[in-house]
Amino acid sequence: MKLAVTIWSLLVVSTASAAEASPPPEAQIAAAVLAAPADLRDGATVLGYNAQGELVSLREGKNELICIANDPAKTSFSVACYHRDLGQYMARGRELLAQKVTGQQRNDIRWKEIGDGKLAMPREPRTLYVLTGTGFDAGSGKVTDPYLRWVIYVPFATPESTGLSTKPSPNAPWLMSAGTAGAHIMINPPKK
Repeated sequence: MKLAVTIWSLLVVSTASAAEASPPPEAQIAAAVLAAPADLRDGATVLGYNAQGELVSLREGKNELICIANDPAKTSFSVACYHRDLGQYMARGRELLAQKVTGQQRNDIRWKEIGDGKLAMPREPRTLYVLTGTGFDAGSGKVTDPYLRWVIYVPFATPESTGLSTKPSPNAPWLMSAGTAGAHIMINPPKK
């Protein structure tokens, strides 16, 4: 009986901790859409986290953006919004991360799946907005030390087709993963 009570207590505590770790849906939505341009925030679909830490739909959208809330399991703040046509690509990336597949191997798998026709990727440019910070105050809706960067996916683009350098630059856009299915233009403003 004592063991059963101890196990039950642990389950209640861990469930309560998980519930406390995930902010209310309204707070997650408010934070997630901060990555999007102001005129697209109200209509964006928002994915966030439930009490079990699972990614779930928090709000159905009316426009082309999907926003991802901050992961409450992480210590830093990071939200992102991307064009819905990147949905399969992003979901597959999250799936691979959950399987502990990271870095170049994660990219190689997705790029091969695109080449094999197993994973959809638009051929036209599509945008991803990423907002990071050291924290978020839900009461004020402010991100501490905010940094917003933009990524424009241009599959199979090269320096020759875009006129962009492949060298990282804080002062100019540059092309990352040139020539691949995941080629994208990085726009990283200088940090304060």
